[in-house]
Amino acid sequence: MTQHTEPREVDYVAPLGAGADKTERYLELRRYVLALTDGEPDWLANLANVASAVYDHVPGLNWAGFYLMKGGELVLGPFQGRPACVRIASGRGVCGAAVAERRTQVVPDVQAFPGHIACDARSRSEIVVPVMVAGEVVAVLDLDSAQLANFDIEDRRALETIVNDIVGRVDWVAATRN
Repeated sequence: MTQHTEPREVDYVAPLGAGADKTERYLELRRYVLALTDGEPDWLANLANVASAVYDHVPGLNWAGFYLMKGGELVLGPFQGRPACVRIASGRGVCGAAVAERRTQVVPDVQAFPGHIACDARSRSEIVVPVMVAGEVVAVLDLDSAQLANFDIEDRRALETIVNDIVGRVDWVAATRN
């Protein structure tokens, strides 16, 4: 039987203005992501809202979204941006490297990254955060920017925190089912 919950709405939270620093932006984004996913049981709705909030709140992005581990490869999940590569093998490109190495990849210049997959020719820098559940990578959060060196240690720490926040709010078994 399908579980129905009472409809709930979360008010839109606009990105902070140009004067806000990166820490403030990520704190606001984290609060927003927690509000969007609070009490929502649907994995697809949660990942879609997280991808949208990240795309809206992190400056300089041209793509933000999830790839889900299915059958030993990454398969495109909810995202914002231009159409993307649908399947990525573990170890291939920045996303595959995040899976194979089980750690966040911060790439200041994707053209200098061996084996980079150019899903969007505009992308110049990238950060990929693995989503870990019980020691296994179940997905990655992938952000691309048309700007060189758009991501740094602060982005890595903040995005890893946000990914950790949503681990318990997503049914990863359902999300990664073939």
